[in-house]
Amino acid sequence: MAGMSSRASHRVAVLLGGLSAEREVSLSSGRECANALRAAGYETIEIDAGADLVARLLEVAPDCVFNALHGRWGEDGCVQGILEWLRMPYTHSGVLASALAMDKARAKQIFKEAGLPVVESVIAAKADVMARHVMPAPYVVKPNNEGSSVGVYLVMDGANAPPQLSDEMPDQVMVETYAPGREMTVSVLGDRALCVTEIITSGWYDYAAKYQEGGSRHVVPAEIPQEITDACLDYALRAHKVLGCRGLSRTDFRWDEARGLEGLVLLETNTQPGMTPTSLSPEQAELCGLDFPALMTWMVEDASCDR
Repeated sequence: MAGMSSRASHRVAVLLGGLSAEREVSLSSGRECANALRAAGYETIEIDAGADLVARLLEVAPDCVFNALHGRWGEDGCVQGILEWLRMPYTHSGVLASALAMDKARAKQIFKEAGLPVVESVIAAKADVMARHVMPAPYVVKPNNEGSSVGVYLVMDGANAPPQLSDEMPDQVMVETYAPGREMTVSVLGDRALCVTEIITSGWYDYAAKYQEGGSRHVVPAEIPQEITDACLDYALRAHKVLGCRGLSRTDFRWDEARGLEGLVLLETNTQPGMTPTSLSPEQAELCGLDFPALMTWMVEDASCDR
């Protein structure tokens, strides 16, 4: 898409909303992205990704699709497959990388084989997790294929009973060793790791902390030793590459500073980072010289199909 002579004649469809548990986040992200694309001079059309998505895309006939969906169907390779079939260039990662990153267990295995530091985890039946402690506390229980801290349960030392999971949790869940320490994140844009942000909250970095105004405080660049900064940047770029990501991704870490470099753990990679006013990736891009419209422009010009 690079080398476009006229942005005004370049039509971008922004996919937002969708059917996942993260619909509201996607609506917020998508509107911010659409506004920024208009500010950058693109003809921009918003499409709420429902059952008529293919018909709407054929009707709009965009030159590029900006994928602002989050969660299942929009982030896990499904909509990417539709766009490949339609031969419409789109932003962010392709089918395989999207599917791998969304499947936390498979992504973690790939990271482990690449020598990246991850915590131990198991996939267990929801009924077993509610009946007994399937690993020693402290541990975390979460869906294997959701994001934005949807359905995350933290079981700390001394918990007398296993967690009672909500009806919305799937039949199979991931249980992983709790990684203590400070919360860090790194965005990767193309082949460049941008910088490290520390996320400070009064408690767990949950859905509210991520998306509500004042839910968390971002220290960017993070005030950490250079060795840890360098490791975070290196690990994030390696994670991006081993999953086969393209465009923008964001990788999250925990760092137990009492253990030095040994205390740095990679949690997961997000191929569709949030683009809301409180989101992390736009902050990092701006620190590196790309304001929000410029970031949107970079992503549109980077859009492609995998095949």
